[in-house]
Parts: sequence; C-alpha cells; structure tokens
Amino acid sequence: MALTINSGTPESRQTEPKTEARPYIGKEVVKVENGAYSPDIMWKMGAISGYGVSTDAKKIAYVVTYNSVALNTGHNVMHVMNADGTDDIVLTKDAVDECAPCWIKNNTKIAYLSDATGSNQIWEMNPDGTERKQISFFEKNIEGFLFSPDEKWVILIAQVPYAYRPEELYKDLNRTGGFMADDLMYKHWNHWIETVPHPFYAPFDGDKIGQTTDILEGTRFECPSVPFGGIEQLGWSPDSKKIAYSCKKKTGTAYTLSTDSDIYLFDIATKEDISLCKFQGMADQNHGYDTNPAFSKSGKYIAWLSMEHDGYESDKNRLYVMELKTFKKIDLTANFDNDVNEFCWADDDTIYFASVWQGRTMIFHINPDQQYRQITQGNYDYMFMKMCGDKIVAIRHSIREPNDLFMIDPVNNNGVYPLTHENEDILNQFELGKVEERWVHTPDGKELQSWVIYPPDFDPNKKYPALLMCMGGPQEGCTQDWNNKWNYSLIAYEGYVLIMPNRRGCPGFGQQWKAEVSKDYGGLCMQDYLTAIDDLAKESYIDKDRLGCIGASFGGYSVYWLAGHHEKRFKVFIAHDGMFNQEAMYLETDEMWFVNWELGGPYWKKDDPVIQRSFANSPHNFVDKWDTPILIIHSMNDYRILVSQGQAAFTAARLRGIEAQYLFFPDECHFVSKPQNSMLWQKVFFGWLGKHLKDEIKK
Repeated sequence: MALTINSGTPESRQTEPKTEARPYIGKEVVKVENGAYSPDIMWKMGAISGYGVSTDAKKIAYVVTYNSVALNTGHNVMHVMNADGTDDIVLTKDAVDECAPCWIKNNTKIAYLSDATGSNQIWEMNPDGTERKQISFFEKNIEGFLFSPDEKWVILIAQVPYAYRPEELYKDLNRTGGFMADDLMYKHWNHWIETVPHPFYAPFDGDKIGQTTDILEGTRFECPSVPFGGIEQLGWSPDSKKIAYSCKKKTGTAYTLSTDSDIYLFDIATKEDISLCKFQGMADQNHGYDTNPAFSKSGKYIAWLSMEHDGYESDKNRLYVMELKTFKKIDLTANFDNDVNEFCWADDDTIYFASVWQGRTMIFHINPDQQYRQITQGNYDYMFMKMCGDKIVAIRHSIREPNDLFMIDPVNNNGVYPLTHENEDILNQFELGKVEERWVHTPDGKELQSWVIYPPDFDPNKKYPALLMCMGGPQEGCTQDWNNKWNYSLIAYEGYVLIMPNRRGCPGFGQQWKAEVSKDYGGLCMQDYLTAIDDLAKESYIDKDRLGCIGASFGGYSVYWLAGHHEKRFKVFIAHDGMFNQEAMYLETDEMWFVNWELGGPYWKKDDPVIQRSFANSPHNFVDKWDTPILIIHSMNDYRILVSQGQAAFTAARLRGIEAQYLFFPDECHFVSKPQNSMLWQKVFFGWLGKHLKDEIKK
C-alpha cells in the first residue's frame, strides 16, 4: 500500500496565527511561603529542554517549558542569549507554542516549530523575535526537522497511516470506536498503532519548503524509533547529498521480537540507500540497536551508537566510527566498560561523549587511538551536548538542581560555568537536604554504591523514617536526576532519609554488574536492596521501626517482590506501574524482545531451568507472605506494564486482608505527566507515607 502525504501550497494553507483564546503560560514571580518546598512550588519551576547554537558560536536559542497546575497544561517558551549567557531575552510573547530552535541563513534567522496555524509547522524569525514567517505548509503535524548544511534541503518528521481503521473498511460503521489487529505490535508504550513516523525530505528555496518525498514511502517501518527516538536518529552529510538514518525495517511479530535496527545511507539524487551495518560481504555485521548517526565535519567519517546482541535493549551501547571511503569501522569504546549515552564530533580526531559513571552522567573525550579521559566532575548529570566553537554546551542537573545550560571548556577541567539561572530565584527561597555517596560490601564481596538524600534540617541526634527507593529499567541507574515525577529532594524535604542503591543492573559500574539483573530478578539485585537498607538502618539517626519501600516499573516489581520477602523490615510499600504476575506480563506487554531477554523466554518452556527460575520469582507467587500496607498506582494507557497488573496486586492485597489503596489514572501511561494528575499523585503518595511512617521526629 503506497502511503503519500501532500505538502500543500502556501495559497491553500492558513498562515495567520489562530486567534482562539488560550492563555499564555510563562515564567512567574514565585513567593515561597515560610521557605517551604512543595509539589506546587516544583511545578512552578521552568524546565529547560531543547536549544540551538549558532554556527559562529556567538548565540544560543533555547526553550523553557512552563506549567500551569490550574490549567493542567504546559507551554514552550523560546529565549535567545549570547553564548556567554548575557543579554537573555524572551522571544515567545503569546500563547503560541514555539520550540526546536536552529540557526539558518548565516545566523541571521532562527528556524523553529510553531503551532500558530493549528499544527506544528516550521517558521523563521529574526534573532530578536521580529518578522515571524511560516516557511512550511505540510499537510501533517511536523514532529521534528533538520536543515541540510547548504540549507537547500530539510528533513521533516511526520506520522503516516499504519493500518486501516474499521470505519474505512465498513462505511456504514462510521461511528465505531473499534480497533482491528492481525499481528503483534498493535500497541506500543502509550498508544494503539494507527500511524508510524516517517522521515520526509523537501527542497528549500530560502522562502518556503517545497514538495516532500518520503524516504520510507510505501512501507510501514518507523523512523525515528518509537517511543523515545527523535531527529537525532537522522543526519545530513556535509555535502548535503546524503542522509544517514536509523531504522528497524521490521513490522508486526518480527518487530516485537527484535531490536535489530541498522544505519542506512540514503542518496537524495538516486533515491537509493545502503545499510552500513549489513551490506554485502561485510564480515562484522551488527544485530542489535544501531542509532543516532552523525557525520564528522569533513564527511570522511560517520559515527553511531551500536549494540551487539539482538533482543537485548540494554546491551553495551558502543560508539562505532566508520571511514566512508573504505567502509572500515572500529569500536571506539572497546576499552571503555560502560555505555555511551550520546556523542558529538569536534573534528575528525575528536569526539566527546556522555556516559553514566558511578551514579553520575559525565562527559568524556576520546581519540582515534581509543584513549579516553573524563572532562567533567562533581555530582551532576550532563546531557544534550553540542559544540560551541571549541567548547561544549550541555544541559546539567542534579538531585538538588533542575536543568540549566552550562558551557564546558574541554581543555580546562575547571572551565565549567552556567549560562542560565532559570530557577535560581525560587531555589534561593528554601533549603534542600544534602546528598551523600555511600558504599557498602555485599554478601558476595562486591561494592555497592548508593545515594542518600537527607531532610534539609537534618539533625544526627534525632531519629528519622527512611525510604528505600527501587529503580526502574531494570537497567536504569540512580544518577543525579531531577524530574517532576519522582523528585528525590522533595521526598527528603518531607522528612524522610531516602536511600537510592545502584543495585545489580544499574549502568555505570561495568557491563558485568549491569548484566547481573537479567534472568535473575529475585536474586542479587534484591539482595543489594536489602543490604543497602540494612546498612543504613544501623545509623543512630535512622528509626529502623519506620522504614518504607517505594518504586516504579521494575521498581514496582521490586516493591511487590520485597513485600513477600522483607521479613518485617518495612512498615509501608508503594508500587507504581509494577510487574506483579510475570506470566500475564509476558503475554500482555508490547515489546516481546524485553521479556524474552530479561525473563529468558516464554513461561511454557518447562524444561528450561533459567526460564522457570525467572517465573518462579514472580511476586504473585508470594502474596501469602504479604503482611504490610501497600499503595498501588497504575495508569490505563500503560502498554508496557498493563493496568491489570496493578489491579491484580490490589485485589490480592485486599483479599489477604492487608490495608491497601489503589490510585488509578485513566489518561496517563507509564509516567504521570499532567500537572493536576501529578499533584494528586504527590498528595496520595505523601499521605500514604505520612499515615504509616510520619509522626514528630524522635529526639
């Protein structure tokens, strides 16, 4: 089935901003009453996200998202400043959503996405915000874009149909809400698959973007990959003649069983492409995820992120570099025993990359000889790197600090300074607790790292309730994260000592440590959790009779499992979107490669001891040992771990006579993102903890 989308013409499209009433949501003056940090204050903070650096390294345009709890929505606002952080001005003056800034026309214009005409289209404006002009007239909502180096072409990302809806087949049923599927992968993450993203390219004459061509026309393949992929999965060659893109050219059951995506090189003149991972005669073929291609500035090399094993989504993420003339490639990070999260080229001999390193996300330099060195230091996470001349711009945050833009001098290790101070005026009005690194020996002789976050008025002569934070993934690390979902500083602010162990499975401690969670969910990782909380509970300031255990996703599984094995340690549990019945989970989830790798395969393979051990550790098998109050949170649109998992756990708890509460969100997925839903989440979360753990801090 050929799938086509018309780009339309300027004459047939509305170019004037819509006049429908919607409020402007922007930065507000926040007064923190009595110096008290709260969920309401957290939601008043701005969140810096995307940004673009001018090619002359003199200017940076960036985006801040502001939220309104009362209106239950957010708004993207664009800023521009000098590259040293001075002369910061707000460009977005009304309720129109503006994001994804990039610099074009020799840095005289900023191109960006705007929904002024009802859908996201590409606009341009002067760096001072004047002379706004729509330059794309695409029939669909544009989700991302990338101009070619010569600016004669642009890549657009938009959705195309994946399957017919029932009302298209049965014309007399034009009011049906039914959905039909004849193969797997009919749902993914938070949606039923009716469309998939495709990359289009189109000419740009300097005035408007012309007719589009779908690189994947006639296919149902997706690019970028769902749910988290974006424009970073495509790249232009420096001569503007070729497009590199990442794609898993599979659908249905084949898609859900495999992680095998490849890097393709597409020639816009011939409309032909080749795989850089599996072309004919290539001895070293890649069978896992291959993503995020980027050309060196000369075009001599292309680099990308690569995993080795098909089906293992948390395999070592390596940095491959290929010389395009010879198609010779090397694993640049063969000597680096952790994952590469992202990278950027400085020149043909220099790449910078970010990686989790012992509970922090740091920036590293690596050269063609595979020698690497750490550039940044401190208890921070760095992400979304871009070159700014010979320096690096990145977003930085920590457990105590939300996102800000920073400039990093890669030669001078002390040359790190902030470009923005987005929430400084709010943060100065209250105190957050200290964050400490803690290490302990595990029973099998390993070293386990945890982060401990203390209440702001911590007094070691008092006794405090403590919470064990169980992380998701299961290959998700406890790093220096700041977010509005699980705000660790806010949890500690409420009077709890919070411990976050980097147990088996967490990245940043070598590949063996990370691999030791798969097919052993009830094993070493759970031993690590109990080791960490037992070690903390020995401290004189911890009330060992007031311990709680909380977590989401694999952390929710961990809570359910520990509820049947904790031997009276904990007084309260909270599980968000957790796996409860692994046999049901195996057939309910969206990505079969995940359960096949992590659990070993289908539970009906009775002769496989590894698989049987995995399913024997399903938390629902230990409900007879549950004895502690539990709050269960789940959402209807979570297709990774279906809502039936939470409902089954809640029913089991109540049938066992255990005090339990169930919080359900009909309009959320694996995360709770809407402001009012998040506020409800916080109220119920802290109410449940307070009921079972909170009284006056003991003298």
